[in-house]
Amino acid sequence: MQPQWDDLKVFLAVARHESLSAAGRVLKIDPATVGRRIARLEEALKAPLFAKSPQGYALTNEGQRLMSHAARAEQEMTAAFEDLTGQGAQLSGQIRLGSPDGSANFVLPQVCAQIVKQNPDLEVQIVALPRVFNLSRREADMAIAVSAPSAGRLSVQKVTDYKLSLVASRAYLDNAPPITCVDDLRDHRIVGYIQDMIFDKELDYMAEAGLPPAQLASNSISVQFNWIRQAAGIGIMHDFSIPFGRGIVRVLPEQICLTRSFYLIRHAGDRRLDRLSRFADELAAGMRREVARLEARN
Repeated sequence: MQPQWDDLKVFLAVARHESLSAAGRVLKIDPATVGRRIARLEEALKAPLFAKSPQGYALTNEGQRLMSHAARAEQEMTAAFEDLTGQGAQLSGQIRLGSPDGSANFVLPQVCAQIVKQNPDLEVQIVALPRVFNLSRREADMAIAVSAPSAGRLSVQKVTDYKLSLVASRAYLDNAPPITCVDDLRDHRIVGYIQDMIFDKELDYMAEAGLPPAQLASNSISVQFNWIRQAAGIGIMHDFSIPFGRGIVRVLPEQICLTRSFYLIRHAGDRRLDRLSRFADELAAGMRREVARLEARN
């Protein structure tokens, strides 16, 4: 019995979503059918592809080997479809973009809205999560990251540098002890990340900036931004976020100013797909413009 391409599509869905029910929702078939298709594929290959546990379906060694081949086959099929139908000449369909919540909240909405305005048949989904995205499981078609990954068959493009500053609301500063140097910050409520939930070393600002531990902490930069906006404390924020908070100002700008970078991460094979490459080019150019525009307003 030879494996069938449709069964490989089911296999990819289960591998990426780690459950029959989640794969069935994506494929629009019932979980029992998904299970039968996986069993048929395992029979054809004479190898177990998944190990079932309370956490879901995990790939076996044989499943991991098949995953790399099936993902490449999927890329080839997509490229062939775009080439033969001419869809690569336009931006259409659905593209899912993963991003940490800083860029997802303050930069990407304007950039992606402009791209969609120019391409009415395009659907963009922004998945804003404070963690690293797993592109091999197709959690997203591409992702924005704050550091370049060093492993995996990935294409990595530096998009732009951005600045971060110590900021507070004027309302907070009007009712708090004066700040003339970094040592004065010990008399203030600090807003920052939950230390053991920092998912990338580039987000560990506190020691570099000389700040004491955060009293108000969250794994979400949006929560931190709202604490600062509501005069609850003082913390490190992206300069491009400052225009979104009325009354937020930089503090000790000559002493505390950090620089980080955004990277666009893609599957290496996806660079052959004209539609995704064109979107990536427009996204990168738009992010550079938007970061520069917002930082210039400070």
